[in-house]
Amino acid sequence: MKWLYLLLCIAGTLLPLSQFGPWLLDHGLAFPLLVEQAFATPIAGFAWMDVLVSAIVVLVFVVVEGRRLQMRFLWLPFLAMFTVGVSLALPLFLLMREFALNRQPQPEHPN
Repeated sequence: MKWLYLLLCIAGTLLPLSQFGPWLLDHGLAFPLLVEQAFATPIAGFAWMDVLVSAIVVLVFVVVEGRRLQMRFLWLPFLAMFTVGVSLALPLFLLMREFALNRQPQPEHPN
């Protein structure tokens, strides 16, 4: 699963930034314009509300599961969320979680 999560991190970074990068070059950090265009149609507003709720769910999951597994570097998915988005934050956290689960001692099963 680690390779799959890594590939999803790459895709989750490149695909959104391939759309945002040209917009940023054309308009700069025009936040009011960004919000205006993001909610220009009802379907765009629907998509952004879906992303917003997903982002909140991912951040709660990172905190709860990260603490449960005593994971380090939990700030990385937060940084990913606020620089790229859910598409990077979630697979990055799942990759980190795989590493954390592999570090934990496995319970012995009686034969």
